[in-house]
Amino acid sequence: MISKTSQQHDCFIPFNKDISQIELPKKMNYPFYHEVHTLSKMAAKQVQDFLENEANLLHNFGLGTNDEHLPIGKMFGVLVVEKEGVLGYIAAYSGKLANSNENAFFVPPVFDMLQKNGYFLEKEIGLNEINRQIESIEKNPDYLKLKDFLEKYLIDSKLKIDIRKEQNKANKQARKLKRLEQKEVLSEIEFESLEAQLIKESLFDKHQLNVLIKEVQTKENELTKQILHYKDKINLLKEKRKTDSNALQQWLFKNYTFLNANNEEKSLLDIFEKSLHAQPPAGAGECCAPKLFQYAYKNNLKPIALAEFWWGQSPKSEVRKHKQFYPSCWGKCEPILSHMLQGLKVDDNPFLNNPAEGKELSIVYDDAYLVVINKPAEFLSVPGIHISDSVYERIKKRYPHATGPLIVHRLDMSTSGIMVLAKNKEVHENLQKQFIKRKVKKSYIALLEGEILQKEGKIELPLRVDLEDRPRQLVCYDYGKMAITEFNVLSVEDGFTRIQYIPITGRTHQLRVHSAHKLGLNAPIKGDDLYGKKANRLHLHAHSLSFYHPVTKNWITFETAPDF
Repeated sequence: MISKTSQQHDCFIPFNKDISQIELPKKMNYPFYHEVHTLSKMAAKQVQDFLENEANLLHNFGLGTNDEHLPIGKMFGVLVVEKEGVLGYIAAYSGKLANSNENAFFVPPVFDMLQKNGYFLEKEIGLNEINRQIESIEKNPDYLKLKDFLEKYLIDSKLKIDIRKEQNKANKQARKLKRLEQKEVLSEIEFESLEAQLIKESLFDKHQLNVLIKEVQTKENELTKQILHYKDKINLLKEKRKTDSNALQQWLFKNYTFLNANNEEKSLLDIFEKSLHAQPPAGAGECCAPKLFQYAYKNNLKPIALAEFWWGQSPKSEVRKHKQFYPSCWGKCEPILSHMLQGLKVDDNPFLNNPAEGKELSIVYDDAYLVVINKPAEFLSVPGIHISDSVYERIKKRYPHATGPLIVHRLDMSTSGIMVLAKNKEVHENLQKQFIKRKVKKSYIALLEGEILQKEGKIELPLRVDLEDRPRQLVCYDYGKMAITEFNVLSVEDGFTRIQYIPITGRTHQLRVHSAHKLGLNAPIKGDDLYGKKANRLHLHAHSLSFYHPVTKNWITFETAPDF
């Protein structure tokens, strides 16, 4: 049994089971794509037992217990380490728990922003005071009365001006009729006198309107000036808040430093200097892995194997499953861990290996205008950052006289199945228009981890990219693009569901997220290493494709069966 109080100063935890027969990994696992080592699984199980049975954390993970706090699941991490010849592990959580960094059993943060009487909290108090002052002005009764009065005054004034304009218009029409009527009965001298009188009336109407408009404008300017007195104070405070906040952020980036196995230290600012956005994203360094490696280096612990798992309720936008293992995130952790892993022997980056090596493209249909292929799983549609071998490169080499972009649509690298490619620009444009106008009919076959009782239906969930963990997608009702998928269950057996998907839209990872997300089918596709669990392959296959032939205009359909 693990004592919470005994781990307050030393976070090293020995294994509670015999591990003498377990072979150690030869290298530290690559954090962004790896098989979870047996020792990591054992360490994670001990942490999970602690969370279930012993931890008294004031945090609601959303696991069914009644709690007044908002339910929030958390990522936890374990790092198997060696201490003076003894194997054990250290544990961490991402971010904070119950708005605190002081939780025994878990390693401390790399940089404790919540340290009492510390510089960060001192400056944060100043920022909170500015916020209080802004709120005080914004809720000032005199300020609110002025704003309300101006709003009502402008509405009333517009009505008065509109009435005046309508009256002037009516007066003008009356004068016009009077001219027509009196021109026939009055003498020339009398008519000239009438005309002069009517002109005076017209000028008087215009004068009255101008006086009213000027009066309104003067009053509006007077009220606006009074309101600006308050707004200027608010803007000055907001500008100070922005300046102070930026200064505090830069201070944090410079003082938030990370070690590596060579005992070299780098700040967040230096680490992210050459990254995509040059500035560290919010929460950088607060994830599990940086905390674990930092504690290991500071306490002379030798890192052996890393694993991270989700604990609790899934977020509304992401796909996270209770107790499931996940790789480290790219956006926040990749630059940091690239530094922190220096000096360790680490498994090679698998993303640098060509997944298409030794695989062949199967030609389903070929004519002078287009070619239809059956793409194997783990085969790029277009060249990647590090790997050029792809459907595009293979087809370009096979048909050297083909012109135009070739690629009309794509399949994810892990998805197998039907793709159509154009051999000239005109055919390419025709096919692309058919895709854009949704004239092309597509069908996919997938194997889901879970039994779906609903026989058919439609999933509508808006998607956008996770900016901090590309290429993962999020469900986002604020900024996402609507994604629509129709489905038909083909069979259910041994805890798996074979399903047919008919995507109405074509968003990135649409079928994968619609399968795995709790607002979708809540059953990930077998082998989905992003939204589910790894397997021998992603069990998703583009089974059929139908479209109008760009030249013959015939409706044509191509089908290939999945190999699962």
